Amino acid sequence: MKLSRYLVASAVLATATVSAADLPTIDWSKVPVNAITLFYPAQSSYEWLVGDHKGPKGTKAVRSQAACVRCHEGEEKQLGDKLVKAGPLEPRPMKDKPGHVELAVQAAYDATNAYLRFQWKTSNPYPGVEHQYLRYDGKEWKVYGYPKLDQVVQEGKQPGIYEDRLSLMLDDGKVPGFARQGCWLTCHEGERDMPKQYTKEELAANPLMQALKRNDVRKYLPASRTDPLDWKTGKSVEEIARIKAEGGFVDLIQWRAHRSHPVGMADDGYVLEWRNFDAGSNMFASNADTKTHAPRFMWDEKKVGYKSVTADMLRKKAEPFLIQGVNAVPFDPNGGWKEGDMVPDYVLSTTSAKGSAADNRAMSTWRDGMWTVTLVRPLNLTNADDKALKEGAVYNVGFAVHDDNVTTRGHYVSFVKTLGIGANADIRAVKLP
Repeated sequence: MKLSRYLVASAVLATATVSAADLPTIDWSKVPVNAITLFYPAQSSYEWLVGDHKGPKGTKAVRSQAACVRCHEGEEKQLGDKLVKAGPLEPRPMKDKPGHVELAVQAAYDATNAYLRFQWKTSNPYPGVEHQYLRYDGKEWKVYGYPKLDQVVQEGKQPGIYEDRLSLMLDDGKVPGFARQGCWLTCHEGERDMPKQYTKEELAANPLMQALKRNDVRKYLPASRTDPLDWKTGKSVEEIARIKAEGGFVDLIQWRAHRSHPVGMADDGYVLEWRNFDAGSNMFASNADTKTHAPRFMWDEKKVGYKSVTADMLRKKAEPFLIQGVNAVPFDPNGGWKEGDMVPDYVLSTTSAKGSAADNRAMSTWRDGMWTVTLVRPLNLTNADDKALKEGAVYNVGFAVHDDNVTTRGHYVSFVKTLGIGANADIRAVKLP
């Protein structure tokens, strides 16, 4: 496998392991393009949605089971441009952040796979392929770089470093409310970067979180709580397992510009009581030793010319990816490390991804300011943690793009759309000849 360099001069970044040769010949110029406006949602949680989010009229519409698009279709740009600014729903506005982004979506399928192609312009003149690093401060290794929403970045104590990301939520009609409210069904107060964010004491006092061995609160469905409006409640693990067995979860596919793009994949997960990964193992793992926090791997100096980088090398000619069996070797604790030396906080693998977590492939490139990502999803999956795409079926889908060094709620989102595999829908996947 040949690694591609991130070269500012050429402004081209190509994927490392999946190329057009791995896909059937698809003439995308003959596949309909669906233009979808994604907008910045700020802290508009599910709790806010079902509350007085637009006065008595809006509350009445939500409680009468009306879909969000009934009142807001065509208002995405207006909503995003308003919500991205300081206001009741945005206590930490990010400087110069656009309020919306245009996403082009195309879909096709054959007897084996569905092919979903996405294109969008990035806010920055470079692709967000870097993630956080481990930096040596002269005594120990510490995380360097944080998402732009974090206070340490807004205060100038850390640089904003985070990967670009494309997410797809998919429901086959078995999740109550998703067809109307989409991803807002999964976004709640108490989660990271949301109002009333969890505390360690609240986590310790919550039986469900303790049973799940979780140390933070992430996306979840109201059906997993005894009180749908309070994350601190929770149904039993057995009851949640029953809901999952009945298909009451949302599939979550995420393509990541740092953690999956270089190895030609997109991770596979689902949302129910938490934001879970599918069974098996991912294509990425922490590069920090759990006891010492020192790196587990470093760059192979013989192959890339260095074993670490420094901050002045970022987004220049330094290779931002660390891949086992390609350019990574075991970390040498006696390597003469100096203050400021850095290695990636994640290590990737082309072979370790296994099981249901490894279902999805992706071909992705960044050129002239635009990402083009083609997700390849097998049809007719039978895994217990997947929504199976089948010819003739229609699904509810929601899209999200993380851009400009952000994570959590700092993304752009869509209202719910429908995806038909050879069936009439907002987005119709056409059958390949």
